[in-house]
Amino acid sequence: MKRYISIVVPVVLAALSAPLIAFAQAYPTKPVRVIVVFPPGGSNDVTARIVFAKLPQIMGQQFPVDNRGGASGTIGAAVVSKSPPDGYTIMVQSTTHIANAYAYKGKLQYDTLGDFIGVTPLARQVGMLVVHPAMPVKTTRELIALAKKRPGDITYGSAGLGSYTHLAMTMFNSMTKTNILHVPYKGGGPSSVALIAGEVQSNIGTIGSLFPHIKSGRVRPLGVTSAKRVAQFPNVPAIAEAVPGYEFTGWVGCFVPKGTPKAIVDTLNAGLKKALADPDVANKLTAQTLEPMYMTSAEFTARLKDDYERYGKLMTAIGMN
Repeated sequence: MKRYISIVVPVVLAALSAPLIAFAQAYPTKPVRVIVVFPPGGSNDVTARIVFAKLPQIMGQQFPVDNRGGASGTIGAAVVSKSPPDGYTIMVQSTTHIANAYAYKGKLQYDTLGDFIGVTPLARQVGMLVVHPAMPVKTTRELIALAKKRPGDITYGSAGLGSYTHLAMTMFNSMTKTNILHVPYKGGGPSSVALIAGEVQSNIGTIGSLFPHIKSGRVRPLGVTSAKRVAQFPNVPAIAEAVPGYEFTGWVGCFVPKGTPKAIVDTLNAGLKKALADPDVANKLTAQTLEPMYMTSAEFTARLKDDYERYGKLMTAIGMN
């Protein structure tokens, strides 16, 4: 009897798994919805449209972008978390996804790490401290001096609580002992528009979202958030040159709902790896100061856990945890 069971069980398991394997091997057989959890115009949206525009050529199906902005990306993330785990709904989100676990503690409709599988990061984000051209400052040091002279009078816009801009500016305030006030918007794009319109006076936005406004002169750049200057803007100092030790960079990544078969995750990961290695995609990202960034799903999962711990410490330090 034992010998009979030892033969039958593997045969039954193989028969049950065969349809799943065949399904994964055929993936994708229809268009794949790419939910960007911020409005159009921000670096998440820019990254998604550049990278996923290449996937039809690589994977044989369309990957239409669907913007579901609001509440620092938590609205779109909730939609993805409740979607079927079949590889046909994927999410593009930034490090804000990790910060939201603390900024919206107890209020999220999903488990930040448990309800998603990280497929791969897509791009590294570098931010830039900018001001409205009417502001009487041309350097980071001058902004700090003015902010100390006029505490609570200067404002900045962000994509919401826990967003890249919010955390970057909160760290800036903390390290410079200034009080530049936070005004949240629904995404990086709307916050940039608010800056151009003069609704707020300053911002640390990702360069991808600010890029056209920097080029047109509608905002004045003061400093980048990376430890050193970036090649695309060699004349813009690093904020760290005025505020020693300041550095704040992030990533834009791709996720699928938990339960998505590993074979599908691996297929999607392989397609994205090819897209990110494509010279045209890489050049378009680099032109927006978005550095192509690839990892295996296992590597990205480890990075997410590390970032979760790091952001927890940051949020505690600034009183948000």
